[in-house]
Amino acid sequence: MKKRLKLGSLELPSNILYAPLAGCSDLPYRYMSKKFEPGIVYCEMVKIDALIRHDPHTYRLLDYEPGMHPIGAQICGSKPKVAAEAARIVESLGFDVIDLNCGCPVDKVTKDGSGSGMLRTPELIGTVLSEVVAAVRIPVTVKIRAGWDENSINAAQITRIAEQSGAQAITVHGRTRAQGYKGPSNWDYIRDCKAAADKILVIGNGDIFDAESAARMFSYTKCDGVLVARGTMGQPWIAEDIHRHLSGMSALDRSVEYHKLCLIEHFEAIVRYQAEKQSLLDMRRVGCWYLKKLEGVKSLRMQINRAATTAEVFKYLQEFPWETAGLSQEVAFAESE
Repeated sequence: MKKRLKLGSLELPSNILYAPLAGCSDLPYRYMSKKFEPGIVYCEMVKIDALIRHDPHTYRLLDYEPGMHPIGAQICGSKPKVAAEAARIVESLGFDVIDLNCGCPVDKVTKDGSGSGMLRTPELIGTVLSEVVAAVRIPVTVKIRAGWDENSINAAQITRIAEQSGAQAITVHGRTRAQGYKGPSNWDYIRDCKAAADKILVIGNGDIFDAESAARMFSYTKCDGVLVARGTMGQPWIAEDIHRHLSGMSALDRSVEYHKLCLIEHFEAIVRYQAEKQSLLDMRRVGCWYLKKLEGVKSLRMQINRAATTAEVFKYLQEFPWETAGLSQEVAFAESE
C-alpha cells in the first residue's frame, strides 16, 4: 500500500523518493528507477550560474523522457536572484519540483558558500528559498544536512526557516558536512526536524539501504517520506521492496539471474543514450554497482573494466557462467559523490 505525498498542488504517487546523485543519476539511471515506481526521481544537481549561462553540459544533465514524470531538478547556488532565474528556467523545461541543495559536502561546491556551505548562513537559505518560491508555480523543496559539524547542529532551525520561506518539504540528511559519508547517519536530527515542523513535510535521508532500514526510519523519526540515495545504486528496485515491506507483503526474489537481467537492461539504456566512449566508461561504473552485490564475479568485473568496446562488454555478459555466481550476504554499496 503506497502512501502518497502532497507537495502543494502536486501529489506524488509514493513517499519513497530517489535522490539526485552527482555523476550517477543520469537518464539511464532514471529509466531503470522509474520501472519500480518511486514517488519521484531527480536529475543530477546543477549549478545555477551554469544554468543561466545556458551551458550545454548542464542542460544535458537535465535530460528526461515524458514517461519519467513526476521528475525533479535540484539546483545549487547561494545567490538569491540568480537562483530565482535558474528556477524559472527549470520550470520552463517542464520539471515538477525544484529542490535547493544545501547539503552537498564536496569542497568544489562548498568553497563558494554553496551546498552544505549554506548551513553556516541559515538566513541566506531562507532568502534564496523565498526568491525561488516567488519565481515559480511548481513546488519548491530544500535538502540539508544536520549541520556544518557536530558543534553547529542547526537542522531544526533551518526547518523552521524553510517553512516560513514557503518550501513544501525539507529533506534532512542525518550526517554533518564534516562527516561526509563516514560514520552512521544520526536519525535523532531528522526526528528533531519533524518535531520542529508545523506544515512543512520532513523527508528522512541517510543509511537507507534496504526495506527494513526504511521502515526503521519511518518508525523512529515519524518522517513523512524517505529519500534513498546510495541505496538505489545497483538495486533500482529498492522502492518496490520498501513498498512491499511496509504493506506486510513478502519480499520478491532478487536472484542472480534477476541482477544479470537488470544489469543488461541498464547497459542497453546506456548505449542508447551515450556515445561509444562514454558508454564504455559508464558501463564500468554501473557494472560495479550491480556486481558488488554478487559473489564469484570478480573475473567478469575485470573483463568489463578492460573491455575496449561496448560490444565486447555484452559478449562477456552472455558468456559468463552465471550459475557459478551467488548472492552476497554482506551489505555493500558503491560510493558516490
